[in-house]
Amino acid sequence: MSTETRDTVFIGKKPLMAYVTSTLIQLANLPTVNIKARGMSIGRAVDVAQIIARKTENAGYAIGDIKIDSESLESQDGRVRNVSTIEIQIKRN
Repeated sequence: MSTETRDTVFIGKKPLMAYVTSTLIQLANLPTVNIKARGMSIGRAVDVAQIIARKTENAGYAIGDIKIDSESLESQDGRVRNVSTIEIQIKRN
């Protein structure tokens, strides 16, 4: 096990508030945390960032840089597909 702190939250299929809680826990220890998602999870990542920025406005958290990109992935049937990705930075003011 590594003792290094992780500054990235990967968005998947868990409930939305699980990612919000995880991000807020990371922000308690780090000045910035990145939220990463790809494909169908991009909307959920945006929702997580908006909840943190709006609900914790008084705590001083804000949305920083946003990076969008695409990755080439091989699907199960062997075809190469482009999948959109997003990385949203949440930072402490």
